[in-house]
Amino acid sequence: MQRLIRFSHCDPAGIVYFPVYFDMFNGTVEDWFTQGLDIDYATMILQRRLGLPIVHAECDFVIPSRMGDTLTLGVLLERLGRSSVKLRINGEHEGQVRLSGSLTLVTTSLDDFAAVPIPADIRAAMERYQAGCEG
Repeated sequence: MQRLIRFSHCDPAGIVYFPVYFDMFNGTVEDWFTQGLDIDYATMILQRRLGLPIVHAECDFVIPSRMGDTLTLGVLLERLGRSSVKLRINGEHEGQVRLSGSLTLVTTSLDDFAAVPIPADIRAAMERYQAGCEG
């Protein structure tokens, strides 16, 4: 996914304010579902009532990004569990890694907020994606 760094993303030093990256990560996950897995994220949330809260997040900030830079955010599926998935999201600009984040998400029912197994269609799409990453 391409993300243009805007004025609103930056702090007074002129670099991306670090929490903004986590918002970008969330948007990247939404886009990954819709575009990478061919599963409409809005339908999953609003109609299927499935959520994917982040239960663990970490990030290494390697090189600062500035207004006008365009980051390419790529998703690597690192682990697929019964109800959880661990993703690695790398942000690159002109071939240089700027940041590398790790997110663990858990599939939950939005009716009672309990963890649920990843539904078969979503698991199959993730397995296809993971196989494509390995190949």
